[in-house]
Amino acid sequence: MILVNGREQMHVPVSDRAMQYGDGCFTTILVEQGKPRLWALHLQRLQKNVEAFMITPPDWSLLAEIVFQLAAQYPEKGGIKILLSRGSGGRGYSPSGCCDTQVVVSDFAWPEHYIRWQSEGIELGVCRQRLSLSPMLSGFKHLNRLEQVLLKQEAEQSGWLDAVALDVNGHVIEATASNIFWRKGDTIFTPELDMSGVHGVMRAHVNELIDDSPYCLEFVKKPLDVLLCADEVFITNALMALVPITQINGNLFLARDALTLLNKRLYTC
Repeated sequence: MILVNGREQMHVPVSDRAMQYGDGCFTTILVEQGKPRLWALHLQRLQKNVEAFMITPPDWSLLAEIVFQLAAQYPEKGGIKILLSRGSGGRGYSPSGCCDTQVVVSDFAWPEHYIRWQSEGIELGVCRQRLSLSPMLSGFKHLNRLEQVLLKQEAEQSGWLDAVALDVNGHVIEATASNIFWRKGDTIFTPELDMSGVHGVMRAHVNELIDDSPYCLEFVKKPLDVLLCADEVFITNALMALVPITQINGNLFLARDALTLLNKRLYTC
């Protein structure tokens, strides 16, 4: 089902700024047992994005009502995507006078191959293409996702299920559609995302879980070689939760110590 401003329909105006300029933001939510997982973090991120982009806020209470109604249809697992557009209006790039925010909410079946990924792990490639540095947009889940489209295309053409994405300086940033963590000894590392990348909701949740664990957490800017020396690597996003990485460029990762602990605590805070 696709709801546009609360009404079931399949169309938005061609003049909508989401289509014209990618002017908006989105989030994708896991539904389990009729409830949207990590809803508070998803809502917080949407509100932060809307505030940063100076988009007229939607009716957050109504949005929550729609999300929970859709979630109730999934007694096991499903997914919900929320897309917020600035709407139509403005001349050229200027958003002046554009205040008719469009709210698009859709639901979908949960990708069941994630069950296999979670239990068996996956191998990652390393993308040849590099992420740009964009401090104005880094961290935000905005609609300008062409870099990720091109990275995913490269991964698929190379026969990889997913791949590590580096920035133009050679620093590890993320995978094509997920955040990345690695452990060396008693320290868990994840990239600092002040110039590139997305602050994932599951990343935020994992950060909370690590804070209340025996492990230390460090946000770093490190080259690929440091990642390849890790004891353990895993990737995260809201839909697939935590997925172990078994191999990158021929380097094997067999340990799952931190991953096992975090999975036991998942969704507990």
